[in-house]
Amino acid sequence: MTAEDVAAVDLLERKLFPIDAWPLQMFFDELAQVDTRRYVVAEVDGHIVAYAGLMCIEPIADIQTIAVVPEFEGKGIGSAILSELIAEARRRGAADVLLEVRADNPRAQSLYLRFGFEQIHVRPRYYRDGAAALIMRLTLTGGNPA
Repeated sequence: MTAEDVAAVDLLERKLFPIDAWPLQMFFDELAQVDTRRYVVAEVDGHIVAYAGLMCIEPIADIQTIAVVPEFEGKGIGSAILSELIAEARRRGAADVLLEVRADNPRAQSLYLRFGFEQIHVRPRYYRDGAAALIMRLTLTGGNPA
């Protein structure tokens, strides 16, 4: 992801996460922190259809956001960008990757479970609409997929 991508990502963010959308400036702020952040986009026919970001401060990496346009779900794009974030966490020396996922999003939970994430905690009322978040962890030792 580059600064030139932020306007398109922001439009998707507001469409995909109307209640919990990040402020536009947050994307610019995240991209500016190259020492601890990595953000990626996936494009189809020149249009961004997915984006994701990772923060890594050893020994922990945290997936900050991951989103795929609904019309492109089930095509392997989410898996591809998740793989890239995990690989980046490994390159940066992380021992674990953490993320929060909505308790009412079984499709995303299933993706994370396939990659070897395990649920380690629940944060009640984490999201603005009152939904709980499941905290999941992937330990990067022992040959988990990347």
